[in-house]
Amino acid sequence: MLKTKKDSTMKKPILFFAILITIISGCGKDENISNSKSYDSNTNTQTIIHDGLNREYVLYIPNSYDGTSAVPLMLNFHGFGGSASDFMSYADMSTVEESDTFILVYPQGSFSDGSSHWNPCPVGGDNKSTADDLGFVESIINEISTQYNVDMERIYAAGYSNGAMMAYGLAHYKSDLIAAVASVSGVMLDCTGPTSHPMPVVHLHGTSDGVLPYNGSSDWNSAQSTLDHWINFNNTVLTPAVTIDNNIEHYVYDQGDSLVSVEHYKYIGGDHVWFSATFQGQNTSELVWNFVSRYDINGLR
Repeated sequence: MLKTKKDSTMKKPILFFAILITIISGCGKDENISNSKSYDSNTNTQTIIHDGLNREYVLYIPNSYDGTSAVPLMLNFHGFGGSASDFMSYADMSTVEESDTFILVYPQGSFSDGSSHWNPCPVGGDNKSTADDLGFVESIINEISTQYNVDMERIYAAGYSNGAMMAYGLAHYKSDLIAAVASVSGVMLDCTGPTSHPMPVVHLHGTSDGVLPYNGSSDWNSAQSTLDHWINFNNTVLTPAVTIDNNIEHYVYDQGDSLVSVEHYKYIGGDHVWFSATFQGQNTSELVWNFVSRYDINGLR
């Protein structure tokens, strides 16, 4: 089993400060989003009470949605110290959403010591607080699915940094709901759980990431170790097909159970960011969506 190091940012002040500064400079300020704020006619902030706490998420319904047929649901999680509203602008998926018609959700992490965060594990030492984020996400899915025509076999999770950790947490502990996951500049924690079906995974990571190092550190496992966990779990090929474009290496481990694959975009010299560089003309949002959308909860569609 993968022995990924704990997310110890709350325990190590230097690393905590580095992550906080990186997220603030790259993915938005540490701030609450207003419950009354609306970004356009398609976007609104929703409040839900979960585990005794008022929790929020930003919901985007595309113009192309008419409710006549079930559509996928995409969850995208901001990084540590970030806000859903700022991350929505930074990691914009609305153009892809309009063309392919899916419902987009940017959940808001809870706050501890003034910083927003995600808890990808069941209650325990790996988490930053006692907030039940796994249950919060399930509550979001339940609420949206009662209001909109959601394809319950096509619910996807993506995230950046600590948000990517959350996506991996859902791949383990809410795999009955999640069809595929995407990680951008993130790692998987060591609280690996009982994934209930083959899990398609795409992992994007920069080789110069100074917060979650590509080759790992005393606090974090390497990108390859995270990939190896899913390669082994999904029984994919061990030798990937490799394509290189724009200083990005694309590795494809396919032919897994239920025809799922594990894919990796290695950004040579890439930092701890939601990447702006394109691969074969596709930006990060397009790479993420074009991967996860190939699958439903039963595997390759």
